[in-house]
Amino acid sequence: MDPSRETSNSGDVEKDASTAVSPLKPGLNEPLIINGKRVLRDEDAFEVTAYAWSIKKKWILLTVVALCQTSMNFNAAIYSNAVEGINDEFHVSNGRMGMVAFLVAYAFGCELWAPWSEELGRWIIMQGSLTFVNISILICALSVNFPMMIAGRVIGGLSSAGGSVTLGMVADMFLPEEQQHAVLWSSLFSCLGAVIGGICGGPVQQYLPMRWNFWIQLIFSCTTQLIHFFVAKETRSTVMLDKYAKGQRKKGVEDVYGPNEIKTREERWNAHEIFTTMWRPYQMLIFEPIVLLLSLLSGFADALIFSFFESYGYVFAQWNFTPTQISVALLPLAISYFLAYFSFFPVVKRHTACRNRGEVLLPEARLWWLLFLVVSLPVGILGSAFVSTGPGSHWAGVCAFSMLIGIANYSIYYATVDYMVATYGVYAASATGGNGFMRDFLAGICAIYTGPMFHNLGIRNSNLVFFGFAVALCIPVYVFYYKGTQIRKRSKFAMQLEKQKEARLAAKNGAVRGNSEPVTGGINIPNL
Repeated sequence: MDPSRETSNSGDVEKDASTAVSPLKPGLNEPLIINGKRVLRDEDAFEVTAYAWSIKKKWILLTVVALCQTSMNFNAAIYSNAVEGINDEFHVSNGRMGMVAFLVAYAFGCELWAPWSEELGRWIIMQGSLTFVNISILICALSVNFPMMIAGRVIGGLSSAGGSVTLGMVADMFLPEEQQHAVLWSSLFSCLGAVIGGICGGPVQQYLPMRWNFWIQLIFSCTTQLIHFFVAKETRSTVMLDKYAKGQRKKGVEDVYGPNEIKTREERWNAHEIFTTMWRPYQMLIFEPIVLLLSLLSGFADALIFSFFESYGYVFAQWNFTPTQISVALLPLAISYFLAYFSFFPVVKRHTACRNRGEVLLPEARLWWLLFLVVSLPVGILGSAFVSTGPGSHWAGVCAFSMLIGIANYSIYYATVDYMVATYGVYAASATGGNGFMRDFLAGICAIYTGPMFHNLGIRNSNLVFFGFAVALCIPVYVFYYKGTQIRKRSKFAMQLEKQKEARLAAKNGAVRGNSEPVTGGINIPNL
């Protein structure tokens, strides 16, 4: 297979067929009347959507959203440096359960907030998420017993709107063939947040009282919320079109409505529709092999990173490292994410050149570079198994092999998300939501088994177990690259979307380029 050939994806977030609209601009499309009303679509009033923003404005917002993602993952990771203080203050031995409580709840929290961002808008949902996150941190900081601490962590996880909302915002601003750099950027900070938490956690643990772990989280999170409040703008096109349509009617333009305005309250907040929307990510995770297997790979890689955070205490204790020194040892892991990030630039450039020549590319091309980088996961784990055995070897070897693991972790996350966006189009948010769920869930439960595993099996044998899992979970990458076309043909969702997305993409591209040639009308979204 030619790795440069992939189908242009559709990065739209999920939209119900009932949001199809009629045009204001004559010549773009035949008017589509719903309940006797003309309704706006993205391509009908392109200039008022986030697609029409300048590149500078888009990237400022992307960076603010990346800061939000970093803050939430920071909260997840830095907690591990408070475990000893929690155990001492509350006279318990299971302080690490706070990590489990947060990350498992985070897995569900991502899916809890994402559908509401489709209905109510990205800005208000992110503000609501950050508000509840700050309340949860305050609960932890002021907790008087361990159950109160766990309650705060659970609330914090459920309140965290993660990558699903972030990727939805990317799709709000960038056309499918233009969004790879934006997804790269979002993926970078999704991975970096946890490492930054680990790097900052050591000095906090060594030099400050336990409660400061949470006060620092609160300072970071409140600052993030303020920046988001004043800098971020709404990107969800349905919300923006609703506002624009109301303004047009006030100016005397009759019979113009936004996508949500034609729905009754009962239609918008129907319990069945809400359940269907919120269940969709889990349904795709269970029944779509592409989502399931690639999410397992991505989830395992992320769980391994959190296992590394947990195991570093055991590993570097052999060299008598202080908490601060352990934090410094995480710097190579952060560097590895940037190396992986920049390594994808030539690949994206090649894809862009192919599109500019009019070539049609297959989604599997998005996995091409991962074919080479994914092997660094088992190689890094295997190397770590033999260099992390104590003073007989040098501690720098652990850092070197951790860079291979970091490169693999970032590459797996980005490439699998990019592939699923290309494959599932308007269902991209649900598909990547399953990916995020698996990453957070597996990372959460790793806190349960990591300590006992390293204690009972030893450092080398534990890493060898991880190595076996890594080898097994790398196989789907090669299967999907070489057999992905056949696998997608067996997915009724992927095939229906493949047939329908060209009309929608043509309409948006026509609006972007000012094309007045007629295009087909709205698409029908298959039901899951």
